[in-house]
Amino acid sequence: MVTFNIEELLKKHGKSKYWLCKNMNITFHNLNRIIYGETNAISFRYLEDMCKYLDCEIGELISFDDDIEK
Repeated sequence: MVTFNIEELLKKHGKSKYWLCKNMNITFHNLNRIIYGETNAISFRYLEDMCKYLDCEIGELISFDDDIEK
């Protein structure tokens, strides 16, 4: 299962989800859908913006857990 470490990265930088939404021009609802794995696809633009605003590499942003039952 692919998971996003967005909340951890936000905490690391002392920022909020609201701050990220404003900078990325994304709705709070859509950001939460990404964070909680409730979406089937994400655009490269969002991935690029997340890495830019969270000052991270793609490998820090995305994790893969092979335990499907989680």
